[in-house]
Amino acid sequence: MIHARLRGTVFFLTAALTLAGCSQGTPATSTAAAPTPASPSSTPAAPTAAVPERFAKGDVTVALVRQLSSGDYFEQWLAGAKAEAQALNVKLDVSSGDGNNDKQALNLEQAVNQKADAIIVDHGFAQTMQPAIKKAVAAKIPVVAFDVDPGTPEAVALAQDDHSIAEQALSSLKADTGGTGDVVYVYAAGYAALDRRNETWTQFKKDNPGIKQVAQIGVVNSSTASAVADQAKAALQANPDVKAIFAPYDEFAKGAALAVKELGLQSKVKIYGADISTADIGVMTEPDSPWVATSTTDPSNVGRIAVRAAALLVAGEKVDPQLSVPPALVTQKQLRDGGITTIDQLTRAVPALLTPDVARVPWATS
Repeated sequence: MIHARLRGTVFFLTAALTLAGCSQGTPATSTAAAPTPASPSSTPAAPTAAVPERFAKGDVTVALVRQLSSGDYFEQWLAGAKAEAQALNVKLDVSSGDGNNDKQALNLEQAVNQKADAIIVDHGFAQTMQPAIKKAVAAKIPVVAFDVDPGTPEAVALAQDDHSIAEQALSSLKADTGGTGDVVYVYAAGYAALDRRNETWTQFKKDNPGIKQVAQIGVVNSSTASAVADQAKAALQANPDVKAIFAPYDEFAKGAALAVKELGLQSKVKIYGADISTADIGVMTEPDSPWVATSTTDPSNVGRIAVRAAALLVAGEKVDPQLSVPPALVTQKQLRDGGITTIDQLTRAVPALLTPDVARVPWATS
């Protein structure tokens, strides 16, 4: 969603006006990028280089090889990738492994065999993806790997700053609990983003002995939120003194929120999550919602960055081999006080979420 530990700038939000990640999806499709409702990646800027001939002709194909494709985060991520591909006159060939790692590896090998101009690997398990990534590198095809360890320095590794994401959410949990209390933790091993966030959680428990993890739950499947809701309900019933749930993925947080509401524990149990979407904002701001804070990047912006990085590689431009996207902490109070109901409103309130200088394309106008 483990490669070298990435650190980025942390943005903390202190006022409403400065407000500001696993399911399955559709089979492989080949599609030219179509207009999508994604946030702009930057304010308009004059290009500093001429458009390369192949991009001007629309003669560049980027294969987007996804492990997962449904769920708010992944849908927004794809919307951003499609919008950026359209802006750069790039054809985006999209495939999904539908949660099947072997299928994703086969999709990647197919992209190599079809000689895509560049390949973006979106999530995946290192043990199944690295052999195919190495085949792509051997074939001289540029690779951008998002939230999966590519296993080679010749591929660009793109990630959110997941350690900071966990740190921000946990700082809010600590402040609200006073650093003591029983906590339920939601985690599924093997996803790079979740594994990095788990590293921070492990250290947090060592640094804060008053926090007691009384249960660990978590699963990633075609209905993650409902599955986590069932698990969280059982964990809360078995541990009546729980004060908080740390759920560092929005589908986890939504499932936990369902469980807390079903048990009528909204005044007692609070949820600290990760990631954001318009639907997530709705969950956080609804009356008596237990989801009080989330640390996040803008998913559509991350998708745009992946496409920009791939385009730069095709054009022979240099790209930082480790790209990190910094997060922002968003609280329920800030959303309510600022009247924020959509991602578009959130990114307008916090333009730092758009990170236009990460993998900027010199010939692009925005």
